[in-house]
Amino acid sequence: MTVKSIRDAVRFSSEKMTKANLFETDRMFCDVYGLDPGQEQKVHAHDGADKVYVVIEGSGTFTIGSEERRLGPEAVVLAASGVPHGVRNTAETRLMLLVFMAPNPNVRH
Repeated sequence: MTVKSIRDAVRFSSEKMTKANLFETDRMFCDVYGLDPGQEQKVHAHDGADKVYVVIEGSGTFTIGSEERRLGPEAVVLAASGVPHGVRNTAETRLMLLVFMAPNPNVRH
């Protein structure tokens, strides 16, 4: 059994949003994102892969398609394949996200 700590893995940088990989297989990946106030993941899309964001700590403004919503701890949001998505830390505290994506876009299927 492989067990990891989200808090031990997460990193923050004053320069930009960070990503730390927790798990990766041929079928999926699971990362933890760290965003300081004002940082963002620019809106983008993935054809053929779904992404799930889980807010662990803090709050941020999520864009999924044409909808924008501020979400806080324990919120879970889906960005389905091909749907533009991104997140901005619009709070005054750090934002920590658990992010799952499947199938893994880093692996050619």
